[in-house]
Amino acid sequence: MTTALITGATAGIGAAFARRLATDGHNLVLVARDTERLQEQATELHDLHGIEAEVLTADLSTEAGIASVEKRLSDRRHPVDLLVNNAGFGNKGRFLEVSMADELTMLKVHCEAVLRLTAAATAGMKERGRGGVVNVASVAAFVPRGTYGASKAWVVQFTQGVARDLAGSGVRLMALCPGFVRTEFHERAGMGTDNIPSWMWLDADKLVAAAMSDLARGKTVSVPDPRYKALMGAVKLAPRGLLGGITSKTGRKYGPR
Repeated sequence: MTTALITGATAGIGAAFARRLATDGHNLVLVARDTERLQEQATELHDLHGIEAEVLTADLSTEAGIASVEKRLSDRRHPVDLLVNNAGFGNKGRFLEVSMADELTMLKVHCEAVLRLTAAATAGMKERGRGGVVNVASVAAFVPRGTYGASKAWVVQFTQGVARDLAGSGVRLMALCPGFVRTEFHERAGMGTDNIPSWMWLDADKLVAAAMSDLARGKTVSVPDPRYKALMGAVKLAPRGLLGGITSKTGRKYGPR
């Protein structure tokens, strides 16, 4: 049986990946900050699907947290075949309204952790000639929307670059770029969601199913919904200056409040 390691595994997209991969028969390494929730999740997935679910408590905003996951990914005796870098968060407020400490924490989780964990995982995968990495980004990567969007743009560019560098090695990499997904993300950031149109919401389990299909097909960037594919197509055609004004207004309308 193959093993998948998922960061931010206890809720939202991470939990949906855990359910899907357990259903498919993969053993799991579940990573998050809340040990109790991790243990409950591991027990449930083991009982439902008969897989082994390992718990690793780690805060990826800290050096110790990143290092502990790097160590697990580098364990050649118990290899990880699929890494899902899903951990992430949002900050409420515009630039200069958010503390510099919170901005730097976001970059550590969204960029430094993704960089280091991808490197730790792919080193062993390349040796074995197989493996996969899914780095969860966002459609915010394609529009000018402050530190969050910039960090997710980095995830997309980084993933595409590494995918090219490892082409032919048997290791696949993909940046997953969802839109609004019903998770704990907005609640944790103190963001209101009542003003977001119902058609913009995605189901996490359907999102993961589409993502796994795209990974199997060798895509390096996945925008897993026709609605958002159409929106991103329009974004590519819009003048950059106009796009900045539109996304700023959209962010105020549909973002933190």
